[in-house]
Amino acid sequence: MALALAFAALCSAVWAGLSWYGAAHDDTLEYAATRDEVRSAGEQAVQNLNTLDHRKVDAGLDSWEESTTGELRGQLKKGRKEFEKQIRAAKTVTSARILSSAVAELDERAGRAGVLVAVRTTVKAPKEKPATKQTRMRGELTRTEDGWKLSALAQVPVGYSATAPDERG
Repeated sequence: MALALAFAALCSAVWAGLSWYGAAHDDTLEYAATRDEVRSAGEQAVQNLNTLDHRKVDAGLDSWEESTTGELRGQLKKGRKEFEKQIRAAKTVTSARILSSAVAELDERAGRAGVLVAVRTTVKAPKEKPATKQTRMRGELTRTEDGWKLSALAQVPVGYSATAPDERG
């Protein structure tokens, strides 16, 4: 009887040790942390690119550039002077609020990810009522030395689904 109890205790200890080791070395936790990091970076970048105050236009455009990488960042830098001139002339204040978001894809090895973000943007112009609109955006992110940065951004058409093709014809 004592031998059977000792064997059962040994089996339990082995099982507990293997379970602990498996949990401690499970890539799922690391993947989930990366997914959360991507989602947060995507939300912040989309918010930054939809927020701009004509009184702080330089800081706002700097934030746009800091949030982006690759071709998107190049496009922003190239059009910066003209865009700055337009914003100062219009005297608008645009603010964004993230409503929801999700990571649509994540390839850690390639350092690429995709996010879907619902955002509410409010534009205030002098002597006009604020205009508010809600849009859904799809962002592509690339891992850089400084973290995940937005490398592409586009508005998602109504009826878009990440899992099903658009069947409107």
